[in-house]
Amino acid sequence: VFNAKTAELLSHHQVEIQQKFPKEGWVEQDPKEILKSVHECVERTCEKLQQLNIDITNIKAIGVSNQRETTVVWDKMTGEPLYNAIVWLDLRTQSTVERLLKRIPGKNKSFFKFRTGLPLSTYFSAVKLRWLLDNVEEIRQAVDDGRAMFGTIDSWLIWSLTGGKNGGVHCTDVTNASRTMLFNIHSLEWDPELCQFFDIPMEILPKVRSSSEIYGLMVCFFVCKSGALTGVPISGCLGDQSAALVGQMCFQDGQAKNTYGTGCFLLCNTGQKSVFSEHGLLTTIAYKLGRDKPVCYALEGSVAIAGAVVRWLRDNLGIVRTSQEVEKLAAEAGTSYGCYFVPAFSGLYAPYWEPSARGIICGLTQFTNKNHIAFAALEAVCFQTREILDAMNKDCGIPLSQLQVDGGMTNNKVLMQLQSDILCIPVVKPSMPETTALGAAMAAGAAEGVGIWSLNPGDLTAVTCERFEPQINPEESEYRYARWKKAVMKSMGWETSEAPSNGKPM
Repeated sequence: VFNAKTAELLSHHQVEIQQKFPKEGWVEQDPKEILKSVHECVERTCEKLQQLNIDITNIKAIGVSNQRETTVVWDKMTGEPLYNAIVWLDLRTQSTVERLLKRIPGKNKSFFKFRTGLPLSTYFSAVKLRWLLDNVEEIRQAVDDGRAMFGTIDSWLIWSLTGGKNGGVHCTDVTNASRTMLFNIHSLEWDPELCQFFDIPMEILPKVRSSSEIYGLMVCFFVCKSGALTGVPISGCLGDQSAALVGQMCFQDGQAKNTYGTGCFLLCNTGQKSVFSEHGLLTTIAYKLGRDKPVCYALEGSVAIAGAVVRWLRDNLGIVRTSQEVEKLAAEAGTSYGCYFVPAFSGLYAPYWEPSARGIICGLTQFTNKNHIAFAALEAVCFQTREILDAMNKDCGIPLSQLQVDGGMTNNKVLMQLQSDILCIPVVKPSMPETTALGAAMAAGAAEGVGIWSLNPGDLTAVTCERFEPQINPEESEYRYARWKKAVMKSMGWETSEAPSNGKPM
């Protein structure tokens, strides 16, 4: 919860959502658990506000931000999900992508790029939805019966919070729609030809709205000691990376931010013109802050694995008990001692778009220990950012002089210093890292009919920041980066989709 006048964070609550890995390369979440976590966060936050003697009736608007591309299909009669949500970095659709590629002239992954801004990849919602329609009988049946609804997580939450099966609003915003591969980013409408290509019935798609308008009223009853939070408009909706761009106040052409979450996402505002990358970046919708406001575009570099590599060290290898310990181990090592880690667990995203890549740790010697691996894991996040920043600088023609950063991983000071060293430019971090939530709040508060948040640059509060300056010489940085590139080449071409008959990966 933010103060609309000062952008000050008043209260918050977080709940970690379980990821499920039912098979190699599969990543799922329970849509009901996501909804329950939202209920819990709202209730706990309201309790915290009451402890601060803040009346919850002062909450005037609610914004939604979500991990984009994650796909869910539910039954509008029962309100129940028909399958787990398939998470954005899930890889099960590789064979679907290859089958679809055969139908494209010259098997050109970029065939739809000028309409969607995106290459054909496992990453985007259309192929996940195609997989669900091909493989889940309940979903096929629900589509035939006219009961099925598709959405990214924002749609599922808004529908559920505005009444669900009793009149819930089925909508999404332009930023989330632009990540489905079914949306024309110029006409701002679902594209009938794309829907036909993926064989997706248009009647299951949500209505596309701007990122800042009243979609509906919250009808869920969150009963707190001093009353219930109900009837509040839900009036902001932005995919997480667009929300962070707004929260970092990157409203000018050429302003950019990098968010370090599960993955890593560098977005550069290109204003009202869509710029198409020659270097493996995506063209995406940055925001449309009102029904009558212009749409703004961004160039985006997407890295699949950032914070997820720390989670992997914790949950899979067990070399740390908490994520914070990784920083401590890396600080003790102070170097990777020639060890390089390419965390291509879901293939490589920008700038390579290489689904055959898999994670590797190379340069190991008898001297290597868990501290060096922890350091190499953090360094990997920084090298991946360097790759997308290089691509961004080539596409934009004006190199960034500093990098604005946000997201949970930016609390790791070793990581932030490493990032500055590897980029050879300053890294600037706002003292309040929850810029994604702030961006959603700004969009909600600025909506017509709410009007409690001004987005005029002159009215925006200056944010206090922490700066990290490069501390190593550029030659050393270039040497390490060149070695990293060598490691990336070794990670490619590892996996093929033709698995042997026992279903185990080759």
